[in-house]
Amino acid sequence: MPGGIPYIIVNDVAERFSFYGLRAILVIFMTQYLMSSDGQLATLSDEDATSYFHLFTATAYFLPLIGAIVADAFWGKYKTIILLSLVYCAGHFSLFLDDTQLGLFLGLTLVAVGSGGIKPCVASNVGDQFGNTNKHLLSRAYSWYYLGINIGSSTSSLLTPWLLENYGPAIAFGVPGAFMALATLTFWAGRKQFVHIPPAGKSYMQDITGPDGKRMVKRLLLIYVLVAAFWSLFDQMGSTWVLQAQNMDRIVFGYELLPAQILAANPFLIIVLIPLFTYVVYPLMNRLFVVSASRKMCMGMFLASTPFLVTGWAEFQIQNGATPHIGWQLFAYLLLSVAEVMLVITVLEFSYTQAPKRMKSLVMSFFYLSISAGNLFTAAVNLIIQNPDGSSKLEGATYHLFFAGFMGTAAILFAIYMLSYKLEFIIHEEADDDEQSDQRLQPQPGTA
Repeated sequence: MPGGIPYIIVNDVAERFSFYGLRAILVIFMTQYLMSSDGQLATLSDEDATSYFHLFTATAYFLPLIGAIVADAFWGKYKTIILLSLVYCAGHFSLFLDDTQLGLFLGLTLVAVGSGGIKPCVASNVGDQFGNTNKHLLSRAYSWYYLGINIGSSTSSLLTPWLLENYGPAIAFGVPGAFMALATLTFWAGRKQFVHIPPAGKSYMQDITGPDGKRMVKRLLLIYVLVAAFWSLFDQMGSTWVLQAQNMDRIVFGYELLPAQILAANPFLIIVLIPLFTYVVYPLMNRLFVVSASRKMCMGMFLASTPFLVTGWAEFQIQNGATPHIGWQLFAYLLLSVAEVMLVITVLEFSYTQAPKRMKSLVMSFFYLSISAGNLFTAAVNLIIQNPDGSSKLEGATYHLFFAGFMGTAAILFAIYMLSYKLEFIIHEEADDDEQSDQRLQPQPGTA
């Protein structure tokens, strides 16, 4: 493995701890702890908190578009990641200092700018470390990268709700902030190990609007639009499913879990499922048929429609006055996590290898834009279905069945499109004398 990969993975673990730790407590904070400037409780309704949660997530996953353009055209990935990581840290610091609506707005804005801006740069920086001689390790590197995401998110999803419950918002937001500072320091420490791809400069806009750019948009845009359906379901783990868990029997092995702690089930499952699929499931499948990237993504899309059938059944029981066990929701987590392994990791690698050489961060930002679009859709649905009297047009289990049907429809369209899609494999060359080739530079201290 290239020498820069360990620094990227450690940075990834710490940064994901900070982001998912914040997200794990955000809805609970807004509905139970949010204060006004005069020291009074100023909490939000469940519906408003859900909408704001998804608007924040949508913003954090829209801004990768800006970060990608800045990195690819002007600053380069390293400088973009370092500077926006400092903005990210400032957002956590605001949430640590101020538990009012002003502190919440300022903190979430800075976190969204910092987190969103670095996402496509870090993800594409993984691929930049590889050339033709070690390209066979690229899939494994992205699996490790995604494993790092889930190690960080699993631990923070368990710890930060406990910190909020026992020590209050300042500590619960402060600890993720400390991890973001560690992530920034780790990335800076690896600066001499990274391969630095220079920014394209003024010719970048010509690349985007030229033949390569137009062909890329034509080939990839529909894929990301349809993948957005997955994220409209997936990120409801932090909103709809947390609220549902409040009405369920959460005692597991004699210990009562907090509603927000159930979120940790997803990353812990991912940690188990990634090696299981890499070394057992995919090799077994390959004995029956070729497990191509297209087939893995299609299987993931179809499987993603099933978890909301399970949570719909749990919600139906709650409407009958029952208190279903959290095991129902944990089964839904398992189904969604398997779909995530098959779809999301494949889309990450797919985004890098399908992108023209000078647009790697930009295409990676499309992946994150699909997350933004999915969350915007969920936020819009939650706003539209509210009636003036406080009731909902999609009550109880109907809400869950709506999203299951929405995902199933997207999966069918995705499968139809992928039947005609031809995969490419585009990576940077080894060091080359040709000025027209996007050559890989040798590691240079502090190079942007």
